[in-house]
Amino acid sequence: MSEHRFELQASWSGGLDGSGHIRSGQLETAISVPEQLKGPGIGTNPEEMLLGAAATCYLITLGMLLKRQGITTITLTSEVYVQSSPSMKVEKIVHRPQISVPKDASEELVDKITKAAYRAEQTCMISKSLKGNVEVTVEPVLSLG
Repeated sequence: MSEHRFELQASWSGGLDGSGHIRSGQLETAISVPEQLKGPGIGTNPEEMLLGAAATCYLITLGMLLKRQGITTITLTSEVYVQSSPSMKVEKIVHRPQISVPKDASEELVDKITKAAYRAEQTCMISKSLKGNVEVTVEPVLSLG
């Protein structure tokens, strides 16, 4: 079994109204508390970072599964829902992949594509890490392309 290590470097100045900076691999950006949570809204924030990790992991996993079915292009909209009262908590993440299915696709292929949309969430490393703490759901939209 191999282990992979990823590192993030960060700096922060101030309190709730402060800002900072992170750098990890190809990612380099300013950070702060989002405006919705009474912060300055500079750069990205933990909520967007968690959503980005969950969404990209799901999308890449789905892409690997769908390539077997001949589908190579997917778009995705994802949302994170944060409960701010009585205490801050990420409640759920919803992934809505939009998958273009060939017009002549068989019912069997459509079924495989739909199952892959759900299986990607179950096998994604980030979804597995969130399991039991954050509800992650999938609402696939298939369209004839």
